[in-house]
Amino acid sequence: MGKDFYDTIPVSRDTYHDASETLGWDVAAMCFGEDERLNLTEYAQPCILATEIAMFRGIQLLYGFDPEYFGGHSLGEYTALIAAGVLPFSDALRIVQTRGRLMQEATPVGMGGMAAVIAEGLDVQRVLRALEGLPVDLANDNSSDQVVISGESSAIPEAEKRLRASIGDNPSFRFIPLNVSAPFHSRFMGTIGGSFGGVLREIETKLEPGNAEKVTSNFTGLFHLNNSSEIVDRMVSQLSNTVQWRKNMESLAAVADSTFEVGPGRPLRGFFKTMNLECQSITTLSGAQRIFEKAGVPQRHL
Repeated sequence: MGKDFYDTIPVSRDTYHDASETLGWDVAAMCFGEDERLNLTEYAQPCILATEIAMFRGIQLLYGFDPEYFGGHSLGEYTALIAAGVLPFSDALRIVQTRGRLMQEATPVGMGGMAAVIAEGLDVQRVLRALEGLPVDLANDNSSDQVVISGESSAIPEAEKRLRASIGDNPSFRFIPLNVSAPFHSRFMGTIGGSFGGVLREIETKLEPGNAEKVTSNFTGLFHLNNSSEIVDRMVSQLSNTVQWRKNMESLAAVADSTFEVGPGRPLRGFFKTMNLECQSITTLSGAQRIFEKAGVPQRHL
């Protein structure tokens, strides 16, 4: 969770400290320790956000890393908005902590479930037809080989049965239940849209909407518009609708010469690979050093 950046780069360490001051609890200690609250999305979301921004700022300082376009998957869209200069870091931290709490409170514990559906050349329309009539939605359209479904946990076994009947003849088919605490990006998050929208409206005047045209929207799959109200609406809609990640990648690929993934994990690299696109993942400081040294980018002195 970014400890190598924290230990080595002052601006990364300051990012964690700023996050702690904003939220009123020690973000670095939670990221690097054994605090069980990290299993709660209310705490995990700001910790992941702080880590991604700490890493992003670190490689900015060390290597002059200056992307022109940005995108992020689900929570990562907030990181992208910060990195692009649309959303202030401190406000984003408070927003995602509230987002995590509301998402958890949207459904009773144990009521929701999610599962990854994996198959080469996956037909999304066949998936949707198999889910018809079930309290289960398409949560993530991740790539041509993977989607994620989300809904009532009691209906997930029936969804698996139907999907096996529909596309189970594909030898690459896999159905993997996910260890999650709520049915994210489904109709069951719609109950918190009003509350979360109110939280976002409070900071609407702080947004820099002109920079948003460089950031892809999970809700539409296209770049955001230069309109603060529209940005807020799309971020609220993101909660209870499909993350159109495949369209996000297409939008980014249309304008980008090279793609980098920055964060404590590398879930997106494989999705880009399904489009025959290379995505270089920066998950550690030593990994960043290898990537930039290979590209001939000298490291700046701290």
